[in-house]
Amino acid sequence: MPELPEVETVRRVFDRVLTGKKIVEAEIAEDSIVLKKTPAEVVRQSIVGRTVTATGRIGKYFWLELDSKPWLFGHLGMAGWVREIGASTIRLREHGQAPMEDAEGRPKFLKMLLTAEDGRQVVMTDGRRLARIWLCSSPSEDVAISKLGPDCYSALPSPAQIRDSVARRSAPIKALLLDQSLFCGVGNWIADEVLYLAGIRPSRHGKDLSLEDCARLHAALERVISLAVEVGADKEKFPTEWLFHYRWGGAKGDELIDGQTIIREQIGGRTTAWVPSRQV
Repeated sequence: MPELPEVETVRRVFDRVLTGKKIVEAEIAEDSIVLKKTPAEVVRQSIVGRTVTATGRIGKYFWLELDSKPWLFGHLGMAGWVREIGASTIRLREHGQAPMEDAEGRPKFLKMLLTAEDGRQVVMTDGRRLARIWLCSSPSEDVAISKLGPDCYSALPSPAQIRDSVARRSAPIKALLLDQSLFCGVGNWIADEVLYLAGIRPSRHGKDLSLEDCARLHAALERVISLAVEVGADKEKFPTEWLFHYRWGGAKGDELIDGQTIIREQIGGRTTAWVPSRQV
């Protein structure tokens, strides 16, 4: 599932291709789920002829700021993606290795195709229909976005602030890391990676973490998210020692990382990979 680094990569695609340019055409697929019951033509008419003045993101949400309102907002869901037509792109795990275009050269699972005045195009696709596209006047007026906490890339809380936010909570730290009101942008793989690098057992209660634990958590969050953003969420460029490369696959027998057993279990309602010999 796309998490903060993937969504920041998507925002940068929009920014690179569209910012400062007029949208001269928009193909919006009629999809009552993805469009949240808004007719495709309403979305199209709201953005065609408008100039993109800026792009924004907080957590897993992104938006295009236009020279008139409403603005265009989006969420990638489980397997949504955005890329520039004709440019190289990464693949999510969920995409597999199937071609991204059909026999006629059209993007598969197209939900939105925007054409800028210079002819460059950006496409949003989603084969699972869990992505969302909608119109809103501003992030502060969007119900979901207004409930989010500080973004863990642009406004990462300090160790002391992390300690304060978890000090009275008895939930497992894995569940707290997935709480978007506390750690906005963190998803399942980032949470597991951060806890692995910080040496913290995912089932530990938030209230049991010391300031030193929170300092290690802060350092791991900063390292993982910053590096993943820097490489454009390209998993092939993640450090080889990261748990990311070992946490999926291999359902039979013990799985190891550096000779140490990886445990997989449900914690906080999510499948969690962790290493008991490293995480206490």
